[in-house]
Amino acid sequence: MTGYGKVVLELPAKTMRIEIRSLNSKSLDLSMRMPGDYRSKELELRKIIGNRLGRGKVDLSLYVERNKTEAASKINNTVVQNYIQQLKTLTESDSDLELLKMAVKMPDAISTEKEEVEAEEWTEILNAVTLVLDRIQSYRTDEGLALLKDFSARINNIDALLKSILEMDPKRLENVRERLNKGIAELRETLDQNRFEQELIYYIEKLDITEEKIRLQNHLDYFLKTLDSKESNGKKLGFISQEIGREINTIGSKANYAPMQKLVVQMKDELEKIKEQLLNVL
Repeated sequence: MTGYGKVVLELPAKTMRIEIRSLNSKSLDLSMRMPGDYRSKELELRKIIGNRLGRGKVDLSLYVERNKTEAASKINNTVVQNYIQQLKTLTESDSDLELLKMAVKMPDAISTEKEEVEAEEWTEILNAVTLVLDRIQSYRTDEGLALLKDFSARINNIDALLKSILEMDPKRLENVRERLNKGIAELRETLDQNRFEQELIYYIEKLDITEEKIRLQNHLDYFLKTLDSKESNGKKLGFISQEIGREINTIGSKANYAPMQKLVVQMKDELEKIKEQLLNVL
Protein backbone atom coordinates (compact mmCIF):
# COMPACT_ATOMS: atom_id res chain seq x y z
CA MET A 1 0.00 0.00 0.00
CA THR A 2 2.97 2.33 0.25
CA GLY A 3 3.56 4.85 -2.50
CA TYR A 4 4.50 8.43 -3.30
CA GLY A 5 3.69 10.79 -6.14
CA LYS A 6 4.34 14.46 -6.85
CA VAL A 7 3.39 16.87 -9.63
CA VAL A 8 4.19 20.57 -10.08
CA LEU A 9 1.45 22.37 -11.97
CA GLU A 10 2.27 25.68 -13.66
CA LEU A 11 -0.78 27.91 -14.12
CA PRO A 12 -0.83 31.49 -15.52
CA ALA A 13 -1.23 33.13 -12.11
CA LYS A 14 0.13 30.51 -9.72
CA THR A 15 2.30 27.46 -9.27
CA MET A 16 0.80 24.44 -7.53
CA ARG A 17 2.56 21.42 -6.02
CA ILE A 18 0.48 18.33 -5.41
CA GLU A 19 1.89 15.49 -3.31
CA ILE A 20 0.27 12.25 -2.19
CA ARG A 21 1.81 9.74 0.21
CA SER A 22 0.35 6.33 1.04
CA LEU A 23 1.26 4.03 3.95
CA ASN A 24 -0.15 0.81 5.40
CA SER A 25 -3.61 0.87 7.00
CA LYS A 26 -6.49 -1.56 7.44
CA SER A 27 -8.88 0.98 5.90
CA LEU A 28 -8.77 4.25 3.98
CA ASP A 29 -7.47 6.99 6.29
CA LEU A 30 -7.25 10.12 4.15
CA SER A 31 -5.99 13.48 5.39
CA MET A 32 -5.81 16.58 3.17
CA ARG A 33 -3.89 19.84 3.50
CA MET A 34 -4.91 22.61 1.10
CA PRO A 35 -5.70 26.33 1.04
CA GLY A 36 -9.19 27.34 2.13
CA ASP A 37 -10.11 28.36 -1.44
CA TYR A 38 -10.14 24.69 -2.44
CA ARG A 39 -12.00 23.21 0.54
CA SER A 40 -15.25 23.15 -1.41
CA LYS A 41 -13.67 20.50 -3.65
CA GLU A 42 -12.54 18.25 -0.81
CA LEU A 43 -15.36 15.70 -1.11
CA GLU A 44 -14.75 15.28 -4.82
CA LEU A 45 -11.05 14.70 -4.23
CA ARG A 46 -11.77 12.19 -1.46
CA LYS A 47 -14.00 10.18 -3.77
CA ILE A 48 -11.42 10.15 -6.57
CA ILE A 49 -8.54 9.13 -4.29
CA GLY A 50 -10.62 6.52 -2.45
CA ASN A 51 -11.71 4.86 -5.71
CA ARG A 52 -8.14 4.69 -6.99
CA LEU A 53 -6.19 3.70 -3.87
CA GLY A 54 -8.74 1.53 -2.03
CA ARG A 55 -7.18 1.69 1.43
CA GLY A 56 -4.12 2.95 3.23
CA LYS A 57 -3.08 5.94 5.32
CA VAL A 58 -3.08 8.59 2.60
CA ASP A 59 -1.85 12.20 2.90
CA LEU A 60 -2.61 14.74 0.20
CA SER A 61 -0.86 18.12 0.23
CA LEU A 62 -1.80 20.95 -2.12
CA TYR A 63 0.58 23.91 -2.01
CA VAL A 64 -0.11 27.15 -3.91
CA GLU A 65 2.41 29.87 -4.73
CA ARG A 66 1.05 32.93 -6.54
CA ASN A 67 3.16 34.16 -9.43
CA LYS A 68 1.90 37.73 -9.30
CA THR A 69 0.09 40.04 -6.91
CA GLU A 70 -3.65 39.67 -7.20
CA ALA A 71 -6.39 41.83 -5.75
CA ALA A 72 -7.26 39.41 -3.00
CA SER A 73 -8.23 42.25 -0.64
CA LYS A 74 -10.66 45.15 -1.11
CA ILE A 75 -10.85 48.50 0.68
CA ASN A 76 -14.31 49.34 2.03
CA ASN A 77 -14.41 52.99 0.92
CA THR A 78 -17.54 53.96 2.84
CA VAL A 79 -16.27 52.45 6.07
CA VAL A 80 -12.86 54.11 5.70
CA GLN A 81 -14.40 57.55 4.99
CA ASN A 82 -16.59 57.26 8.07
CA TYR A 83 -13.55 56.39 10.17
CA ILE A 84 -11.67 59.43 8.80
CA GLN A 85 -14.56 61.78 9.63
CA GLN A 86 -14.75 60.40 13.16
CA LEU A 87 -10.99 60.65 13.63
CA LYS A 88 -11.04 64.31 12.60
CA THR A 89 -13.23 65.07 15.58
CA LEU A 90 -10.80 63.29 17.89
CA THR A 91 -7.45 64.59 16.65
CA GLU A 92 -5.97 67.90 15.71
CA SER A 93 -4.08 66.41 12.78
CA ASP A 94 -4.79 68.06 9.41
CA SER A 95 -2.96 65.38 7.46
CA ASP A 96 -5.35 63.20 5.46
CA LEU A 97 -2.54 60.68 4.98
CA GLU A 98 -2.09 60.23 8.71
CA LEU A 99 -5.83 59.85 9.18
CA LEU A 100 -5.96 57.32 6.34
CA LYS A 101 -3.18 55.24 7.91
CA MET A 102 -5.20 55.07 11.11
CA ALA A 103 -8.51 54.40 9.36
CA VAL A 104 -7.33 51.40 7.34
CA LYS A 105 -6.25 49.70 10.57
CA MET A 106 -9.76 49.84 11.96
CA PRO A 107 -12.17 46.84 11.88
CA ASP A 108 -13.83 46.08 8.52
CA ALA A 109 -11.76 48.73 6.72
CA ILE A 110 -10.33 46.03 4.46
CA SER A 111 -12.19 42.90 3.43
CA THR A 112 -10.61 39.78 1.98
CA GLU A 113 -12.47 38.33 -0.95
CA LYS A 114 -12.50 34.56 -1.18
CA GLU A 115 -11.51 33.36 -4.62
CA GLU A 116 -13.67 30.87 -6.44
CA VAL A 117 -11.93 27.96 -8.16
CA GLU A 118 -12.44 28.40 -11.88
CA ALA A 119 -13.60 25.40 -13.90
CA GLU A 120 -10.54 25.45 -16.16
CA GLU A 121 -8.17 25.59 -13.20
CA TRP A 122 -10.00 22.75 -11.42
CA THR A 123 -9.75 20.59 -14.54
CA GLU A 124 -5.99 21.15 -14.54
CA ILE A 125 -5.82 20.21 -10.87
CA LEU A 126 -7.83 17.02 -11.41
CA ASN A 127 -5.55 16.03 -14.28
CA ALA A 128 -2.53 16.60 -12.03
CA VAL A 129 -4.09 14.55 -9.20
CA THR A 130 -4.77 11.74 -11.68
CA LEU A 131 -1.13 11.84 -12.77
CA VAL A 132 0.03 11.67 -9.13
CA LEU A 133 -2.27 8.70 -8.50
CA ASP A 134 -0.88 6.98 -11.62
CA ARG A 135 2.61 7.35 -10.21
CA ILE A 136 1.54 5.95 -6.85
CA GLN A 137 -0.10 3.00 -8.59
CA SER A 138 3.09 2.41 -10.55
CA TYR A 139 5.06 2.52 -7.29
CA ARG A 140 2.63 0.06 -5.72
CA THR A 141 2.82 -2.25 -8.73
CA ASP A 142 6.61 -2.42 -8.59
CA GLU A 143 6.50 -3.13 -4.87
CA GLY A 144 3.75 -5.71 -5.42
CA LEU A 145 5.86 -7.60 -7.95
CA ALA A 146 8.70 -7.76 -5.44
CA LEU A 147 6.31 -9.01 -2.75
CA LEU A 148 4.87 -11.59 -5.14
CA LYS A 149 8.34 -13.01 -5.69
CA ASP A 150 9.05 -13.02 -1.94
CA PHE A 151 5.71 -14.66 -1.02
CA SER A 152 6.12 -17.37 -3.65
CA ALA A 153 9.63 -18.17 -2.45
CA ARG A 154 8.58 -18.41 1.20
CA ILE A 155 5.51 -20.53 0.48
CA ASN A 156 7.72 -22.85 -1.57
CA ASN A 157 10.14 -22.99 1.36
CA ILE A 158 7.31 -24.05 3.68
CA ASP A 159 6.23 -26.61 1.11
CA ALA A 160 9.77 -28.02 0.95
CA LEU A 161 9.89 -28.22 4.75
CA LEU A 162 6.55 -30.02 4.73
CA LYS A 163 7.94 -32.59 2.31
CA SER A 164 10.90 -33.11 4.65
CA ILE A 165 8.43 -33.71 7.47
CA LEU A 166 6.60 -36.28 5.34
CA GLU A 167 9.85 -38.12 4.72
CA MET A 168 10.69 -37.97 8.42
CA ASP A 169 7.28 -39.05 9.72
CA PRO A 170 7.74 -42.87 9.49
CA LYS A 171 11.00 -42.60 11.41
CA ARG A 172 9.29 -40.42 14.01
CA LEU A 173 6.55 -42.98 14.62
CA GLU A 174 9.10 -45.77 14.82
CA ASN A 175 11.01 -43.71 17.36
CA VAL A 176 7.84 -43.35 19.42
CA ARG A 177 7.28 -47.11 19.30
CA GLU A 178 10.84 -47.83 20.40
CA ARG A 179 10.66 -45.38 23.31
CA LEU A 180 7.43 -46.93 24.55
CA ASN A 181 8.85 -50.46 24.28
CA LYS A 182 11.95 -49.37 26.13
CA GLY A 183 9.91 -47.76 28.85
CA ILE A 184 7.85 -50.90 29.32
CA ALA A 185 10.97 -53.09 29.35
CA GLU A 186 12.47 -50.97 32.10
CA LEU A 187 9.38 -51.57 34.22
CA ARG A 188 10.10 -55.31 33.95
CA GLU A 189 6.43 -56.08 33.86
CA THR A 190 4.72 -58.80 31.88
CA LEU A 191 2.12 -57.27 29.58
CA ASP A 192 -0.63 -58.55 27.37
CA GLN A 193 1.00 -58.00 23.97
CA ASN A 194 -2.32 -57.57 22.18
CA ARG A 195 -3.47 -54.98 24.70
CA PHE A 196 -0.14 -53.25 24.43
CA GLU A 197 -0.42 -53.08 20.64
CA GLN A 198 -3.94 -51.63 20.92
CA GLU A 199 -2.77 -48.96 23.35
CA LEU A 200 0.23 -48.24 21.16
CA ILE A 201 -1.96 -47.80 18.10
CA TYR A 202 -4.25 -45.45 20.05
CA TYR A 203 -1.29 -43.41 21.24
CA ILE A 204 0.25 -43.19 17.78
CA GLU A 205 -3.10 -42.15 16.30
CA LYS A 206 -3.15 -39.22 18.71
CA LEU A 207 0.22 -38.19 17.30
CA ASP A 208 -0.84 -38.73 13.70
CA ILE A 209 -0.48 -35.59 11.57
CA THR A 210 -1.91 -36.89 8.30
CA GLU A 211 -4.91 -34.55 8.31
CA GLU A 212 -2.77 -31.56 9.26
CA LYS A 213 -0.34 -32.30 6.45
CA ILE A 214 -3.17 -32.52 3.90
CA ARG A 215 -4.82 -29.32 5.09
CA LEU A 216 -1.51 -27.47 5.20
CA GLN A 217 -0.71 -28.53 1.64
CA ASN A 218 -4.14 -27.34 0.49
CA HIS A 219 -3.65 -23.98 2.22
CA LEU A 220 -0.24 -23.52 0.60
CA ASP A 221 -1.67 -24.27 -2.84
CA TYR A 222 -4.61 -21.93 -2.21
CA PHE A 223 -2.24 -19.14 -1.14
CA LEU A 224 -0.28 -19.42 -4.40
CA LYS A 225 -3.51 -19.55 -6.41
CA THR A 226 -4.80 -16.42 -4.69
CA LEU A 227 -1.53 -14.63 -5.46
CA ASP A 228 -2.25 -15.08 -9.18
CA SER A 229 -5.60 -13.31 -8.89
CA LYS A 230 -5.96 -9.93 -10.62
CA GLU A 231 -8.02 -8.61 -7.70
CA SER A 232 -6.73 -7.11 -4.46
CA ASN A 233 -6.65 -9.99 -1.97
CA GLY A 234 -4.53 -8.75 0.92
CA LYS A 235 -7.13 -9.54 3.57
CA LYS A 236 -7.89 -12.93 1.99
CA LEU A 237 -4.21 -13.83 1.97
CA GLY A 238 -4.12 -12.80 5.62
CA PHE A 239 -6.89 -15.26 6.45
CA ILE A 240 -5.15 -18.05 4.53
CA SER A 241 -1.89 -17.36 6.37
CA GLN A 242 -3.77 -17.71 9.67
CA GLU A 243 -4.98 -21.17 8.59
CA ILE A 244 -1.45 -22.09 7.53
CA GLY A 245 -0.21 -21.07 10.97
CA ARG A 246 -2.90 -23.11 12.69
CA GLU A 247 -1.85 -26.32 10.88
CA ILE A 248 1.86 -25.68 11.48
CA ASN A 249 1.22 -25.19 15.20
CA THR A 250 -0.79 -28.40 15.40
CA ILE A 251 1.97 -30.35 13.65
CA GLY A 252 4.46 -28.88 16.10
CA SER A 253 2.37 -29.83 19.13
CA LYS A 254 1.93 -33.40 17.86
CA ALA A 255 5.48 -33.90 16.59
CA ASN A 256 7.03 -35.13 19.87
CA TYR A 257 10.23 -35.54 17.87
CA ALA A 258 13.08 -33.00 18.02
CA PRO A 259 14.21 -33.15 14.34
CA MET A 260 10.63 -32.57 13.18
CA GLN A 261 10.10 -29.73 15.64
CA LYS A 262 13.17 -27.99 14.22
CA LEU A 263 11.52 -28.05 10.79
CA VAL A 264 8.32 -26.68 12.31
CA VAL A 265 10.28 -23.76 13.78
CA GLN A 266 11.67 -22.98 10.32
CA MET A 267 8.16 -23.09 8.86
CA LYS A 268 6.94 -20.65 11.52
CA ASP A 269 9.82 -18.30 10.73
CA GLU A 270 8.93 -18.26 7.03
CA LEU A 271 5.25 -17.70 7.81
CA GLU A 272 5.99 -14.84 10.21
CA LYS A 273 7.91 -13.02 7.48
CA ILE A 274 4.95 -13.53 5.13
CA LYS A 275 2.55 -12.04 7.71
CA GLU A 276 4.74 -8.99 8.18
CA GLN A 277 4.73 -8.26 4.44
CA LEU A 278 1.00 -8.96 4.08
CA LEU A 279 0.33 -5.75 6.01
CA ASN A 280 1.48 -3.94 2.86
CA VAL A 281 -0.88 -5.72 0.48
CA LEU A 282 -4.25 -4.32 -0.58
